[in-house]
Amino acid sequence: MISLMALAAFPAALLIAALNDLYEFKIPNWVSIALVVSYFAAGLAIRAPMPVVFEGAALASGALVIGFALYAGNIIGGGDAKLFAATVMWIGASSFVEFFMNMALAGAGIALALVLFRKSPVLPIYAHAGWLLRLHQRPSDMPYGVAICIGGLLTFQQTAYFRLAFGG
Repeated sequence: MISLMALAAFPAALLIAALNDLYEFKIPNWVSIALVVSYFAAGLAIRAPMPVVFEGAALASGALVIGFALYAGNIIGGGDAKLFAATVMWIGASSFVEFFMNMALAGAGIALALVLFRKSPVLPIYAHAGWLLRLHQRPSDMPYGVAICIGGLLTFQQTAYFRLAFGG
């Protein structure tokens, strides 16, 4: 039971990050921290072999370095870089390519939807939903945390942790 609760932290944190990014264009630091802490807690709960746990941590470290380089180049936001690294930790090397493809396709779909949405006129209903107005009026911003969330959720069942917990 505890292992299932520890595993549930991953999709829960991703959904919180995606909704926050969509509504405020911000991903709180505590979400990424919760993903990292729950990764180690889940590893203990499911009795993951140490090489599996350390593989995720090493992959996350590399992803964080790359993410901060992209942030320094003003390509992605800092919250996106941290969320990506914390998500990659859970995904692991064996599922990384599939995660990356799922995330990239989701990002492309979101970008296309945002272009179409932002070309449409501002509707009066946006006055009652401030997040829609922000989403419409920030043409250079994209809530990429949503794409990271979609990629992570689509790939989660193929991760080492998920397979260890459910015997797959």
